[in-house]
Amino acid sequence: MSQGVHLSQRMSLQQVLAPQLQQSLALLQAPLLELRTLVEQELQQNPVLEELSAAELSQQERREEGEPAYESDPAEPPADVKYDPATERPSGPVDDFQAEFDRLAQVDREWRETLAQANAPMRSREEESELRQHMFDSLVAGTSLQEHLLEQVRLSELTDAQKAIAEMIVGNVDDHGYLQSSVDELAFATNTPAAEVADVLKVVQGFNPPGVAARDLRECLLLQLERAGRTETLEYRIIRDHMELLGRRRFPEIARAVGETVEAVQAAAERISHLEPRPGREFSAGDSVYVVPELFIQRVGDDYVVTANNDSIPHLRISNTYKDLMAQPDSTDEVRDYIREKIRAGKFLIKSIQQRQQTLLKIGQEIASRQREFMEKGVAYLRPMTMAQIAQVVGVHETTVSRAVSGKYIQTPQGVFEMKYFFTSGLPTASGDGMSNESVKKILAEMIAAEDRTKPLSDEELVKRLGERGIMIARRTVAKYRMELNILPSHLRRTY
Repeated sequence: MSQGVHLSQRMSLQQVLAPQLQQSLALLQAPLLELRTLVEQELQQNPVLEELSAAELSQQERREEGEPAYESDPAEPPADVKYDPATERPSGPVDDFQAEFDRLAQVDREWRETLAQANAPMRSREEESELRQHMFDSLVAGTSLQEHLLEQVRLSELTDAQKAIAEMIVGNVDDHGYLQSSVDELAFATNTPAAEVADVLKVVQGFNPPGVAARDLRECLLLQLERAGRTETLEYRIIRDHMELLGRRRFPEIARAVGETVEAVQAAAERISHLEPRPGREFSAGDSVYVVPELFIQRVGDDYVVTANNDSIPHLRISNTYKDLMAQPDSTDEVRDYIREKIRAGKFLIKSIQQRQQTLLKIGQEIASRQREFMEKGVAYLRPMTMAQIAQVVGVHETTVSRAVSGKYIQTPQGVFEMKYFFTSGLPTASGDGMSNESVKKILAEMIAAEDRTKPLSDEELVKRLGERGIMIARRTVAKYRMELNILPSHLRRTY
């Protein structure tokens, strides 16, 4: 068979998500802040859409509670439309907009009257908005660790050549405050003798914060003690000579090596624990992350009522301008087809947002129903719950529940939690009821907090104590939960 390039045809079937379905899934999965971004993008792309202001929304809610954003379907003309036989164009009102137009005109008149009577409150709200914006504009970004160090380099008494070396050193300090390059590497990069680089490094290590530009944890702690004038203390000797034993908490061995009692070594270790292992911590704090709850669970009488955060949801409607353009008899077919398509897309977006809110509300109601003890008593009473159970009750697929709760938060009487927090696997109990792994972690943390520090509980002993409470759990599961709680093993928790 000869080799070469050939063209061939092949028929195949494959599933492809429609663009509208992809958009609906994106809206369902997006948290509130991302949802606003998606809506703003759609507002820029679809000219027939417009967002209702807070005042317009309040007016609409007072006028008719629960009225949909758009009722009529402009994509299909009604059966009673009369056509001009000469032009084959509608001779009267086109589509089913006329009744909608009359209603909207009445709304506009009512809104103008309300606006005229509320000029003073509106000015007050505008002033509040300006003050709020002024506050946001007044916020400034924090100083980074490198900027803080470079400012100290500029104010130091180093020569110009030494300042260039110091700037190279600062550039190699990471966000935690540690120097990531050796003296030899810096000497090669700056074409400077290593001894001169080491001298400049000592100057930089004297900058604030204490311990900065250290090459390891041991040097960082020693620099802090030297800055505080504690070079003759027991903790300085322990860090200088027995750092490895200190990390393994071998207090008896350290006591024999330094000629002190175990109690004195433990007291020194306690003082060492108050030193800062990451000098750049105060400068490396990231931007604050703000979360907006999607749902609110509040107790009303003996029941827990779930409400959706509709105030933060963009409220959209179809622009009256394009409705008027559709109603004009002299509009071309291309214009009408374009507007029809944009109206369809706008209606689908509005419907997708409403469906998103309904899905979240149903999930929230089921969470409140199943986790009633959690709402009343706290984390220890969190019940195991899976997404498949919620999906069956709500009437959607399990993946829909997963998308709906992803990155979203819910405000409960016990605080604000991520919605995924409530979906936990369970452990069997002696009574036959399941217990959430979060509840088991809380009980485990309480047991360890109340233990005798001279005889800390091993994982096997924790398994026995949990078994006495009717919680059936394996030792490896206890070890996994302990690691997730950042709790050390028993031999490292022991005090002497």
